[in-house]
Order: sequence, then structure tokens, then C-alpha cells
Amino acid sequence: MKKVGIVMGSDSDLPIVEKAIDTLASLKVPYEVHVYSAHRTPDQARDFARSAKENGFGVIIAAAGMAAHLAGAIAANTVLPVIGIPCKSSVLDGVDALLSTVMMPPGMPVATVGINAGVNAALLSAQILALEDGELSDRLAKKRSEDSYKVLKKNEDIEKRFSSQ
Repeated sequence: MKKVGIVMGSDSDLPIVEKAIDTLASLKVPYEVHVYSAHRTPDQARDFARSAKENGFGVIIAAAGMAAHLAGAIAANTVLPVIGIPCKSSVLDGVDALLSTVMMPPGMPVATVGINAGVNAALLSAQILALEDGELSDRLAKKRSEDSYKVLKKNEDIEKRFSSQ
């Protein structure tokens, strides 16, 4: 199975990235995690992206806040799918990172999940890899079923508690 590369612009993004890590681990998807900045370590970010395919990656998740150029910088240097996680900062609550991540020029796509949405980034990366991996597809279907059951169980509990029948 191909790996997911996870890159964060700063270790301050780790709490968001850990949600992606936990989700990938629960689905038994291999991953590597790195800290590379589009601005402070551009050469290392570029080298990682350029060699990602040859190093066994199938998709890359890039998490960054504020100017959030990391996902675009990674995408500029690989043909692998890149998923951006805009991270909330103390300045504009992550809207700046969201816009920086989602507003890529034509020809340079970056799939973008919601602000701080590490779980969704991991699930999307797993879905991409599952296109060529039936066992992973089955694990994703099982997770969806379990998630559905949890919601229906909560519904049942709420109905019992608050319905007037």
C-alpha cells in the first residue's frame, strides 16, 4: 500500500495533524510525518514533494496556518494529489489559511478540507488510496457503518429522553 505523506508548516499544527495521524492509524494506512515550511525551509519542502512518488507516497496532506502556502508549494512540485488543511491561527481564526489554501491558480489543484479538519483530510487521503486497495475500501465502509450506528444510537437515546409518547 502506498503511504500518506503528512507535512505541517510548524509543530504548532501538531494537534490538528494528530487527528489525521490517529485516523490513518485506525484505518491501517501507513504514513510519514514531517515539519517543512514553505517559507523557512522551501528547499526541503520542494525536495520532499519532488521525491514523494518515488518514495512510495500516494497522496500528501499539507497543514499550515496564516499565509498557508505549504499545500500549494508541495503541489507545485509533485503530480500526487495534495490535500490542504488550513489551520486556525490567532489572527483571523483560520479564514486567512482557508483562502490561501483553496484559492490555487488554474493547473495547480489542491483539495482543501475545512479549517482544522485533520480527520477529513485523513479520510479523503484514505479514499484516494482505496481506489486501488479493496481491503482499505472495506475498512472505510466499515468505519462509515460504525459512524452511522453511533448517530442512530444517539438518536434513539434522545428520542427516549425527549419525545412525549
